[in-house]
Amino acid sequence: MKRRWLLALVATTSLPAQPIAFAQDADTAPRPPSRPLVISPDSPRASLETFLNLARRGAYDAAGAYLDAPDIDGAARATRARQLKAVLDRRLWVDLDDVSPLGSGNSTDGLGANIDQLGTIASSMGSRIPVRLVKTIDGGEARWRFSRTTMQSIPDWYASLGDRWIMDHIPLALQRSGPFDMQWWQWLALPLVLSVAVAVGWAGSRVLQAVAQRVTRRTIATWDDTMLERLAPPITVACTLMVVAVAVPLLGLNQPAADAAYRLVRAALVVVAFWAIWRLIDVARRLVARSAWASHTAGSRSLLPLGVRSAKVAVSAVAAVSVLSLLGYPVASLIAGLGLGGLALALAAQKTVENVFGAFSIGIDQPFREGDFVKIEDFVGTVEAIGLRSTRFRTLDRTLVTIPNGRLADMRLESFTARDRLRLATVIGLVYETTGDQMREALAGFEAVLRAHPKIWPDAVVVRFREFAASSLDIEIMAWFRTADWGEFQTIRQEILLSFMHVVETAGTAFAYPTHTIHVASSTSTMPSRDADVAIPR
Repeated sequence: MKRRWLLALVATTSLPAQPIAFAQDADTAPRPPSRPLVISPDSPRASLETFLNLARRGAYDAAGAYLDAPDIDGAARATRARQLKAVLDRRLWVDLDDVSPLGSGNSTDGLGANIDQLGTIASSMGSRIPVRLVKTIDGGEARWRFSRTTMQSIPDWYASLGDRWIMDHIPLALQRSGPFDMQWWQWLALPLVLSVAVAVGWAGSRVLQAVAQRVTRRTIATWDDTMLERLAPPITVACTLMVVAVAVPLLGLNQPAADAAYRLVRAALVVVAFWAIWRLIDVARRLVARSAWASHTAGSRSLLPLGVRSAKVAVSAVAAVSVLSLLGYPVASLIAGLGLGGLALALAAQKTVENVFGAFSIGIDQPFREGDFVKIEDFVGTVEAIGLRSTRFRTLDRTLVTIPNGRLADMRLESFTARDRLRLATVIGLVYETTGDQMREALAGFEAVLRAHPKIWPDAVVVRFREFAASSLDIEIMAWFRTADWGEFQTIRQEILLSFMHVVETAGTAFAYPTHTIHVASSTSTMPSRDADVAIPR
């Protein structure tokens, strides 16, 4: 039963113009028969199609037979057929599907029997003159021909064409139709027109840029110079497209080809406009990065790259929708289809959405920024790029580690770049032979060395005798230096430690080294004896 219903549905969809009806019983469901369109050989559509095909092949003598002009000889009739084809291509593009396929013509247009109207064309006086077909009988053969009124108007219509001087001087072979119903001379002229358009557009853009530079050089700001530099390529392409739009009428294209050309030019101009916006986003980024807000906002270094990437993605999406709309694609249906599939897309892209939100959380919370040196659980490296999906780190081995932002938001992060100062923490051990005076001299010398350094942070300098260790007298030293550069800190640490060695030598003591004591018991005597203590350095 279900199969029969499916067959009935498929059968009815082949004729969408007819109403679809289903009976309650599938066995009695109507099955409309296939009704192929029958074009009568003596119909207006058949005559018009034959005329156009002959004219496309350059057979104007044969095409002249479809003109109702008994008082005109063959050569003049062929000329009129050529002129009529040019006029129809540029002023009245007829869709054959709109022409009656019946031998009697269209009986609902109110023109009476044996007369069909294809449309109207404006004359040189501004009035609209109809283009009609009339049914004639010639030698017992019925044929639809262009009416005598239409024939009388052809010279006036043809004289108003802007490219008629070209068609009057080029060979008839080049006036034959090629791909997309464009004549061969138009195809040959197209590369030349594009080359001239590129040259003129380039020259015009240079003139515009020179004038704009004279204006921007008078201003104190530098952002306008940068903007003009970034907009130079889009301006050149826009000037070229404008020259192409001006040159299209010179080619004398038929209406569909001309409409397609203008549509492509408009779409290209939209692309250029969004391309310019794309490049201006980088200019805006530089301007914001140099602003007072960026200098006082710690999160600007991470928020700016994310904002720029998001803006470029939005510009690309809007540009794609705009171009598709200009090219005639059903953008509304596409957006509606995306809306219907939004739930499935959201379920399938949970990780992607999570990573995107993770990117913005990183930009807002600022655990690190691009260029920071950080530790991420089991590795250390430099933050190379914070993307919308993942973040890349360059390790000390110069390898590249990529971590999704959603996972990164839950990991333990430690930023070394965020330090405002670096800490020196060490323990110095002196030998047990060190006297009290020597210890006091060493402590004072260590602290003097630290406080004398120009990079020291003087609020917290710790130099204390900590404990009597197993093999040394330990001194705890801790100090902070006002630098965030690890290389500079290593140099400072080296200078401080070398100064500590000089202090120890001046105090008359020495650094301790680890030792341990071994108790040696005598094995030759049965009586308990006193053990010998031997200190052996480790």
